[in-house]
Amino acid sequence: MTPAIDLLKKVRAEFRVHSYSHDPKSASYGLEAAEKLGLSPEQVYKTLLASTEKGELLVAVVPVAGSLDLKALAGAAGAKKVDMADAGVAQRSTGYLVGGISPLGQKKRLRTFIDESARTFPSIFVSAGRRGLEVELAAEVLAEHTQASFAAIGR
Repeated sequence: MTPAIDLLKKVRAEFRVHSYSHDPKSASYGLEAAEKLGLSPEQVYKTLLASTEKGELLVAVVPVAGSLDLKALAGAAGAKKVDMADAGVAQRSTGYLVGGISPLGQKKRLRTFIDESARTFPSIFVSAGRRGLEVELAAEVLAEHTQASFAAIGR
C-alpha cells in the first residue's frame, strides 16, 4: 500500500482503488490514467506543487484535461506570485515520485487547493501515490483529509 491509501483506511474514508499497467513512455501520467481506466479526463485530477515568492510550497489539484492557472492559485493562497515547484523539491517534500504524487499522505502537510470543478462530479480520481494507481473518492472527502480549499485554479 501507499501512504495515501493507508491514510484513507485509517480514517475509514469511502474510496476505491483502481490500478492499470503504467507505460514509462507515456507523455502524460494523468491522461494515461484516464485512457487506461476508461474515464473522462475532466474527472481525473493531477497533483501539482507550486512555490510562492516566499518559498512556501502549495499543492494544487486540477483536471488532467487542463492546466493550473498560477495567477488564480496565487490569489487563492494570498500570495503575490507562484511558480511551479522544482520536481526534486516536490518529491522530497511529498515523499512521492513525480507522476505518482498524491495529495493524500504526504510527508509534510502543505496548504492544498482543489479546483472547484471537482465538486461537479460524484467522485474524482487522484493519484494513490504510485504511477499506475488511482484512488476514487468524493471531492469533499479529499478536501477533508487534506484540509484543502476549493478555488477556481484550473483552466
